[in-house]
Amino acid sequence: MKLISWNVNGMRAVLGKGFGEFVSTEQPDILCLQETKARPEQVPMPLELGGYHAYWNSAEKPGYSGVAVFSREKPLNVTLGLGIEEHDREGRVLTLEYTDFILVNVYTPNAQDELRRLSYRMTWDEAFRLHLAEQATRKPVIFCGDLNVAHQEIDLARPKDNRRSPGFSDEERASFEKLLGTGFVDTFRHHYPDLTDAYSWWSYRAGARQRNVGWRIDYFGVSTPIIDRVASAHILPHVHGSDHCPVAITLA
Repeated sequence: MKLISWNVNGMRAVLGKGFGEFVSTEQPDILCLQETKARPEQVPMPLELGGYHAYWNSAEKPGYSGVAVFSREKPLNVTLGLGIEEHDREGRVLTLEYTDFILVNVYTPNAQDELRRLSYRMTWDEAFRLHLAEQATRKPVIFCGDLNVAHQEIDLARPKDNRRSPGFSDEERASFEKLLGTGFVDTFRHHYPDLTDAYSWWSYRAGARQRNVGWRIDYFGVSTPIIDRVASAHILPHVHGSDHCPVAITLA
């Protein structure tokens, strides 16, 4: 089973940048998208998504945030949000229950310039961590999406220059470490513990992507008991259309 996650930075925009070809080539069983910036009725779906069940959680604010999941198999249950009004206005979480696992697609809030939203980000992280822990009491959990944090220095090109930047603050990194410590594994680092220059996001400024001056902030994490089912984990930097590239895992 192939699962792919991608922050598309606008669903309507990415449709004109080879999105249908990407789906046709990769043939994911489950495709999780973040930052859709649209409601489903605003998006003309490509033919390549015709064989999928589609689920959306859109933000109240037009053209902002939002997540979606396209799944070949119909899930048993689908839940929007975290069940907390403070956190559910921005369309950031979709939880899908399948027979043998629970999938959580997330677009984590950015701490923003000068870390002005860091306090909210920490509140969000705690709520999301509790959500994953609760789901994990029922079935193994797979979470994926744009977590908006580079966990370790190896996960961004210029760690010293970005020590207090949003996505690499001590607080955000410690929070992600705490999440993993509750019983989850970063699948990419499990397979490639020492691989450098492996990133999933690049600034649009100063030719960062061409020079591979990037950050790894997009993840697949799984409950510890099912890490052996993750046959492979990949980043797909050759796929363009967004400032992020897709990430993927294959389940045995």
